[in-house]
Amino acid sequence: MSEIVLMSDPKVASIPVAECGGRLVDVRRSGSLLIDTRKQDPADVFAYLREGVLERLLKAQALLPQGLRLLFVEGYRPPSLQRAYFEEYVSQLQAIHADWSAERIHSAASRYVSPPDIAPHSAGAAVDLTLADAEGRELDLGTRMNADPEESEGACYTHAANVSMEARANRKLLGSALTAAGLVNYPTEWWHWSFGDRYWALITGEAAALYGPKEIASSS
Repeated sequence: MSEIVLMSDPKVASIPVAECGGRLVDVRRSGSLLIDTRKQDPADVFAYLREGVLERLLKAQALLPQGLRLLFVEGYRPPSLQRAYFEEYVSQLQAIHADWSAERIHSAASRYVSPPDIAPHSAGAAVDLTLADAEGRELDLGTRMNADPEESEGACYTHAANVSMEARANRKLLGSALTAAGLVNYPTEWWHWSFGDRYWALITGEAAALYGPKEIASSS
């Protein structure tokens, strides 16, 4: 397995953003994706994505075997919420690893929550999702959605060895469809995929990201 580039790596932050102006759209209006509300935020903007990302998700869903669906869990995340998530996880790590330096804590935190200044979710460029059957029942992908590395003993990593053959096969199925549609995975989180953000640009060799952070107040 190749070395994992974390969100905290300076190479990610060094990617410039050439904002293309793609709209944030509510994926619920597409009528095509299964939507889960477990990460619904107070402003009800969790179901927003850049239009170009949604187009690729719909393409990925069309590539899945009959009877399987993408189950959308979270897309856009306001910068303030992203910061709160990051700081909360940093505090958890500090409590567990009191001897770690601030730099090491920051790097470790980025395995699970992106640093706020480069977060793909706050650009509307990232989506957390899984696979479900036609009735919306989630398939086994090895861990619960959003299981952190400590809780899952690293099984949240996309290519983790400590998951069942069934989970591994389902991850491969999910990944094949999303990769074919142009999205990239953050390899410490099997459920996190993105298009157009800085991490995507770094992994695909693009000169710049298409989408930068966006602020929206509500879904009205």
